[in-house]
Amino acid sequence: MPSQMEQAMETLMFTFHKYAGDKNHLSKEDLRVLMEKEFPGFLENQRDPMALDKIMKDLDQCRDGKVGFQSFFSLVAGLTIACNDYFVVHMKQKGRK
Repeated sequence: MPSQMEQAMETLMFTFHKYAGDKNHLSKEDLRVLMEKEFPGFLENQRDPMALDKIMKDLDQCRDGKVGFQSFFSLVAGLTIACNDYFVVHMKQKGRK
């Protein structure tokens, strides 16, 4: 039976390929749909209407309109780090009460 970490890795891989399909990369539209379905609160809470364009620009290292798995993973890692930072600060504040 896979560990929780192995299941998390599998989820990341399957999620990427679910939206990338056989082409093994995400287009801007694929990325938009993925973000809307898998991170529903993220885009809704963005104040910048160009947020998705900026994310795509940051992830599209080759400037070919494609986001590979490595860049997708960097996005998920960055979002996870930001969530963890928020969690740590929130938990410290909660502990002071």
